[in-house]
Amino acid sequence: MNTYFNPVRTFQGFGCLDLISSLAASVAMPGKRILLLVWDESVLACPGIRDLKNLGKSCVISRVFSASNPELEQLWQVYEETRGMAVGLVIAVGGGSVLDIGKSLCCLYGKRLSSEEDLRNMIAAKAYDTPACRWIGVPTTAGTGSEVTCWATIWDSQNGIKYSVDNSENYAFASVVDPQLAATMPLGLAVSSALDALAHAAESYWAKTTNTVSRGLALDAIRTIIEYIDQLLVDGSSQKAHDQMAKGSLLAGLAFSNTRTTACHSISYPLTMRHHIPHGVAVGLLLGPVFELNLPAIQDVSPLLHAFDVERPEQVGQRVTAILKRAGHPVALREWGITEEELPALAAHGIAKGRADNNPVELTEEVIHNILKTIF
Repeated sequence: MNTYFNPVRTFQGFGCLDLISSLAASVAMPGKRILLLVWDESVLACPGIRDLKNLGKSCVISRVFSASNPELEQLWQVYEETRGMAVGLVIAVGGGSVLDIGKSLCCLYGKRLSSEEDLRNMIAAKAYDTPACRWIGVPTTAGTGSEVTCWATIWDSQNGIKYSVDNSENYAFASVVDPQLAATMPLGLAVSSALDALAHAAESYWAKTTNTVSRGLALDAIRTIIEYIDQLLVDGSSQKAHDQMAKGSLLAGLAFSNTRTTACHSISYPLTMRHHIPHGVAVGLLLGPVFELNLPAIQDVSPLLHAFDVERPEQVGQRVTAILKRAGHPVALREWGITEEELPALAAHGIAKGRADNNPVELTEEVIHNILKTIF
């Protein structure tokens, strides 16, 4: 049975940031404060964000979170700093890391946690109930789709674990996707983010959990990103390109919000955790070989190839490699400092629950090892 559900109010396009103040006022809880979590202090001067002060100085508190791939200890630190502030709404402005911290806090407030270990145990057991407050997602990168999903990625590098703070009641009240916030991204980050969105869409299309609506959204997302990414590479200041990248990312987020991801993401996690390959680059490198692996199990391949603007499956990997090279990213694992002797260990850690078992073709350590060798 095909089902699709996403309750997030979505606003996309230049100027929609001006809606933040009115959206916050409509959902703010009486007697509670608004936590404005931003990736950089400069965000506080942005039109729309700046207007939040009209809600009252004592009503809005701000915190900066600038780390990438948020660690459990960092989530604990922000939670400790803010749990006594009677937060009733979180507005998260930043990349996927900021949004993931913001939505995670909604699941933590109101819980009695006395230590970082308590937090670790709660997340591992998924022992969080109805979120204590709502959140609004304002992405500053075009790629993660975190503003329209109900889960967050939290890393525990100390123990070699990636957690998912996953709560179907924790969708954002609204997502505000204003391309002006992503327009100043360095080209390498913009491309990495776009490839993350591209993987979200493709994996949503072939996931075991795919559905009619997600497949349509996925194809539209891929077509949009592929059509405009060359323009972004030629002119990084192009407003049209940034607008279309933001649109593509949003569509991809809406697609995989109901399907989750598959092998690309599962295999990528140890590449990022252990060797610090940017997430979008890691999943981008895997997109071609995973596409070819899944080919026999993909229903209706032709529309997917057409969306990628290629004729043959092997050209998907070639297209992604060309994009990465133009953006200045290394395109082989060895260029990221990985040795061939490390591949078996990376393969062993590439089977992530909820991702690997969502892939239409079974993933084993041997299969993953072979995939890694193709991009070594």
